[in-house]
Amino acid sequence: MSQIAAKTDADVIVFAGVHFMAETAKILNPNKKVLLPDLEAGCSLAESIPTKEFKKFKAAHPNHIVVTYINCSAEIKALSDIVCTSSNAEKIIASIPQDQSIIFAPDRNLGTYINYKTGREMLLWDGACLVHEAFSIEKLLKLHAENPKAVIIAHPESEMHIIKAAKYVGSTAGMIQYVKDNADRSFIVATEAGILYKMQQKVPNTILIPAPAKEDNTCACSECAYMKVNTLDKLYSCLKNESPEITVPEDIRVKALKPIQRMLDLS
Repeated sequence: MSQIAAKTDADVIVFAGVHFMAETAKILNPNKKVLLPDLEAGCSLAESIPTKEFKKFKAAHPNHIVVTYINCSAEIKALSDIVCTSSNAEKIIASIPQDQSIIFAPDRNLGTYINYKTGREMLLWDGACLVHEAFSIEKLLKLHAENPKAVIIAHPESEMHIIKAAKYVGSTAGMIQYVKDNADRSFIVATEAGILYKMQQKVPNTILIPAPAKEDNTCACSECAYMKVNTLDKLYSCLKNESPEITVPEDIRVKALKPIQRMLDLS
């Protein structure tokens, strides 16, 4: 869910994903028409960091560099010094001098994981992805006991007790590659359940088991409800009518582009 929306030669860009992804595409492609099948396709993580409150938080810590996870709004990116993804966050943080204080937002879980990996003591905004906080460590360990040969892999947006139980922790792309590289194994996967479909396409004969949620497993609470807002009917209508269109005010776009470009340069 944290893939960068890259520059493209296409005149029209359609994102069948969530709002912040489409905004990022518009930031990078200001002269292109960027479409999203449903403007209500938001993100619980992005919504956990209101612009007004974050401005106050930033102002209260003026000596801190602001690093934000790409899963945030254009307005939050515009308040940032550097943007990162789940795959390059550790590298981005490592590029910042040890004596420089850092605010990391919005994901406290990813920030906690990066602090754990790097030994930093970043100041964390208290935001999170509801999907990645839905996993039950008790049910996960029970599931692993029932499937002892299965390897637990997790996304770094997960809580630390889930991460510490995992053999591999990485971005969506990283997990897919790890499964491809170890296709002779079976896996318990702690990330948004929809990702397993993409994984299974890459390794059709590999057993993939979704990590169990805290609530009843029939509730599908490890699926992102926001992404499910986009449907094939809405996508068809979006392509046919070239609407709804994503817009970003130019002053916000220019400010948001700078931290994204810094990330791309560092990567």
